[in-house]
Amino acid sequence: MNYDDYIAVFNTGDDAALVDRFFADDVVFSGGTREARGRKALLAFLHWAHDGVREVMRPQRVLRDNNLIFAEIDMDFHATKERAEFPFGHLRPGDLVTVKFFVAYTLQGGKVVELKSMTWPPERGVTKLPRLGPHPSQIAAFHAYASAFSNADCDRFPTFYQPDVVLELNRIPPIHGRNGIVDFYGPMFERVREALTIHDVTATEGSIRVHATTRFTAIKDAPDFVIAPLRQGDYIEGRVFVDYTLRDGLIAHIRVRRDGEMVKHPLTAA
Repeated sequence: MNYDDYIAVFNTGDDAALVDRFFADDVVFSGGTREARGRKALLAFLHWAHDGVREVMRPQRVLRDNNLIFAEIDMDFHATKERAEFPFGHLRPGDLVTVKFFVAYTLQGGKVVELKSMTWPPERGVTKLPRLGPHPSQIAAFHAYASAFSNADCDRFPTFYQPDVVLELNRIPPIHGRNGIVDFYGPMFERVREALTIHDVTATEGSIRVHATTRFTAIKDAPDFVIAPLRQGDYIEGRVFVDYTLRDGLIAHIRVRRDGEMVKHPLTAA
């Protein structure tokens, strides 16, 4: 088994492809108090573990014998939904926790027949990447940011910004500073929620470009909403390109451009 290939597939988040390609039918997984026997049980465990949480592995040391791989891994967990029961702590959209794993893979015929893992306490002895960038973990962090924003969490989504961040939107002057963005969105979110559906992300060390659908939904009447007046239940939707400039792994500048017209969808009376 090529462990680099294993890492690459694992970090796509495609659990079904990972299990199908790298694990034997009768694989046995054990980790702490958990055990899974067979590929079906292993896949069910991974689906549970990764429900709203993107797990990305960053191996620190890897030792290999003929039929054994032993790895020290700093594992990043990025939340895109709330997981109160998550094994490494209560997570909300936008949260990141890093946990050090020690994992032993026993191989037979190029497949994993036994997988054993143990962990240190969360955040103990781990390395950290800059929050955003091109690494799979940093891309996962961006999706967590988008979820925190769509969840109207004004405590979490600003943690992805530099203090002097600048936001350029259509129709209004630039908004300066982390606090300025919170002061803009906080009152808006009391009446209108904005949700982002990400279609494509391209990232470098210094920038992220996103193609997304943005939807503004009125949870209360908003007759003075900047795009168009809304009544409770109405929504406005359209495609946008968003360019983020990064500095030291955090967002320093945001520029939003429309990709076509924004379309209003009035609430239809029953």
